[in-house]
Amino acid sequence: MSRRTRIFVGIFVVYLAAVAFLLQRVTADLDPRYRESAEESLVDTANLLATLLERNTFNGVIPTDDLERTLTHLARRPIYARIFEIEKTAVDLHVYVTDRNGIVLFDSRGRDVGQDFLAWRDVQLTLTGAYGARTTLLDEGDAASAVMYVGAAIRERDAARTLGLGPSILAGEDIVGMVAVGKPVAAFLPFIANARQKLLLVGLISVGAFALLLFIATVWLVRPFGLLRDVWIAVRREGGSPLVLARRLTHALRTAFAEARDTLAGRSYVDEYVQTLAHELKSPLAAIRGAAELLREPMPEATRARFTGNIEEQTQRAQAMIDRLLELSNLERRGALEQTENVDLVALVQAVRDEQQATAQQRQVALELDLPPRASLDGDAFLVHRALANLVRNAVDFAPAGSTVTIGLAPQHKRWQIMVRDRGPGLPDYAQGRVFERFYSLPRPDGGRKSTGLGLAFVREVAALHGGSASLANHPDGGALATLTLPRQPSFVERRA
Repeated sequence: MSRRTRIFVGIFVVYLAAVAFLLQRVTADLDPRYRESAEESLVDTANLLATLLERNTFNGVIPTDDLERTLTHLARRPIYARIFEIEKTAVDLHVYVTDRNGIVLFDSRGRDVGQDFLAWRDVQLTLTGAYGARTTLLDEGDAASAVMYVGAAIRERDAARTLGLGPSILAGEDIVGMVAVGKPVAAFLPFIANARQKLLLVGLISVGAFALLLFIATVWLVRPFGLLRDVWIAVRREGGSPLVLARRLTHALRTAFAEARDTLAGRSYVDEYVQTLAHELKSPLAAIRGAAELLREPMPEATRARFTGNIEEQTQRAQAMIDRLLELSNLERRGALEQTENVDLVALVQAVRDEQQATAQQRQVALELDLPPRASLDGDAFLVHRALANLVRNAVDFAPAGSTVTIGLAPQHKRWQIMVRDRGPGLPDYAQGRVFERFYSLPRPDGGRKSTGLGLAFVREVAALHGGSASLANHPDGGALATLTLPRQPSFVERRA
């Protein structure tokens, strides 16, 4: 994956992570916020019931008959309310009343009358004049069985005020009991679930809108008509199964996105190339400048010829670097194969062997073939030839004199593996994973100069254009093994006017 691709993928991943983090924080905060809202409503209800009970409270006696009749009628009352998507058909409240000692005088469920509730937090705090509330699990193993309770004090005024005798030094209000109102947490869980679903929907819409914006930018900024043409070609070209059609459509969109990425990141792309090229050209230019300065001085003819040859060698090196860089840049920006043909791999490998034979003989290296009777694939013959030539030339450079470089073909599940193995020193540990980087090159074993470092990068781009891959690793029996894996039929082809 190129640096530019990693940048764009990184931006998208950061956006997704930010959306996911925001949704997680908001959804995690929904439950306590709903509980706070429900608790506030319970406070109002509890104080309303306490006020009603205080009207008939006298001499420490809290009558609960009216409350019991009211709650009985409430349980029978038909209720229907649609709160957004949630339907409510019953009142989910548990009410109990205690005296000043915490003994239950009334329980809307009819179960706990006479029980001592003073140990409960809501009862204990309310009877002391503080705010009392608690949440209790009815079933210890079920978190959804929790019930929230809020208490309100029942106060009785002194006799002087009650009889209307005016102010008294004993005037005041005594807490003679409390009323608690409870509501199951499960009653508002549907609201929480509904809110979470809506938040998730908003998040998905946000991600979808971001993807749509990226697609629109791709179509608008890069090639609005070329993309439609590619899609039309993908639909009409040779028919094919729905899976093949989906692959072609996917690649048409992927190529358009890649071009949009390159267009938007074009400046950094060019800067990267210029900086790298300038760095690599420093060495040959310094050598040329040094040799030119020395040639101004009187020297023997043999020395002069050596310096002149050095200038020619460094000039050729710089020219080769520029030519290969332009070739690689053109290949990287191509995006997809312009056309394909049926490539006879056996004949292609033999042609590469014949082409590299002279160089191999000069280095006393034998080129050995390990080929099946027939092998072919659909692709660009010229690019595959150039990629294999780079691999063979690289293997010959690292092969010791008197050794053999083997070029082989092997089938692998609708793909062909083109393998080039040398018997050289192999890859050092520090070079593992970097050999396909632009301008990265290792010194030759015979002390020769480094190459341009663009050959393997070219091989990787050729493999990517064909929907394949390229690798270079140490062979278990010594030396290095380069593998170019290409599909027999590429899943996409792009044609441009």
